[in-house]
Amino acid sequence: MQDRSQRTRRRLLEEGAKLLTRSGYAHATLGQIAAAAGMTKGALYFHFTSKEGLADAVREQGRALLEGFLRERRDAGEAPVQILIDLTHWLVWARREDTVVRAAFRLSDEGPDGRPDITGLRGAWLAEAVSLLGEAEAAGELSEAARGDGVRTLLVAMLYGLATPGADGRSPAELRRGTTELWQLLLAVLVPAGRAGHYRTAPSGTRCEPAHAA
Repeated sequence: MQDRSQRTRRRLLEEGAKLLTRSGYAHATLGQIAAAAGMTKGALYFHFTSKEGLADAVREQGRALLEGFLRERRDAGEAPVQILIDLTHWLVWARREDTVVRAAFRLSDEGPDGRPDITGLRGAWLAEAVSLLGEAEAAGELSEAARGDGVRTLLVAMLYGLATPGADGRSPAELRRGTTELWQLLLAVLVPAGRAGHYRTAPSGTRCEPAHAA
């Protein structure tokens, strides 16, 4: 019974995420979500008592996926700069391919009041990236030129540009290639001379799949 309840909740979360991505928070309704999931509103209310409750669950799942990915990379013993590169590939891929991550990004860019939510997934992603840059500096991975606020500003601008609000018309192959080439350029100034070749700039597999939260 518990497994069935969990499957029902996941289905509602997935359908809710799709509708939130397509219509935005202001225009999505619980009735539409229930209909898309093939359920009654009563079944939906058992799991989510309000639209905000469902949106919160989407936000939490998006954060859990991000944290799970970072935990896997840290447990694998990756260096901060490599984690930062992999994080970029993961978010570019997940924002395009993962239903919940896409919705969490839209909720970040269009909060309930229509204004960006700085505590959302986009803000969390950027904060983690800046934190990794600080770890890289503490570990001696950065060049002298890359120590300071200038490189942090460049990093945030780069990451925001890779995942701008709205749809991205580029193909998955174009996104992978563009992100890889961008890191090849950035590493030339980010790390000491002769060290750029120590990092993998392409995705670690054929797809940079997100880790699934429990």
